[in-house]
Amino acid sequence: MPLPFIPEPPPSTQSHEYWMQEAIREAYKAEAIGEVPIGAVIVLGDQIVGRGHNLRESSKDGTAHAEMIAIREASETLEAWRLLHCRLYVTLEPCPMCSGAIVQCRIPLVVYGAPDPKAGCAGTLMNLLQEPRFNHRTEIVPGVLQDECASLLTQFFRKLRKKS
Repeated sequence: MPLPFIPEPPPSTQSHEYWMQEAIREAYKAEAIGEVPIGAVIVLGDQIVGRGHNLRESSKDGTAHAEMIAIREASETLEAWRLLHCRLYVTLEPCPMCSGAIVQCRIPLVVYGAPDPKAGCAGTLMNLLQEPRFNHRTEIVPGVLQDECASLLTQFFRKLRKKS
């Protein structure tokens, strides 16, 4: 089956910081319902086509990471599993599961805020997004609004420990 022609959208007129602020808004939605504050948006040109925030606890679904939810929404919006001209903005470096989904969906660019020393697969523990044995590699822009993204997580876990 031939690949559908997907014309390249005009480039974004907004900065990476602008879109990361949108991902941070998603992270606050997760925090508001007691979830770990991680948020993601998928952007095509200057349009958000997918949004997501962590829902693992409330949905009792270990795959309900912000990136996975945003990918599903973008695929529905665009009616395609190939997210060829999209950019993913996420507040925390993608884990192995999310990195695999990013590669499978052919997302060409991932911009993340804070590195993840426990599960980061965009260069911290390993780099699945640029693994040369895969048929697709993703460009990575790390550390966008890193302090703000890391602070969200630090403050969340600090409050959680105080409750215990």
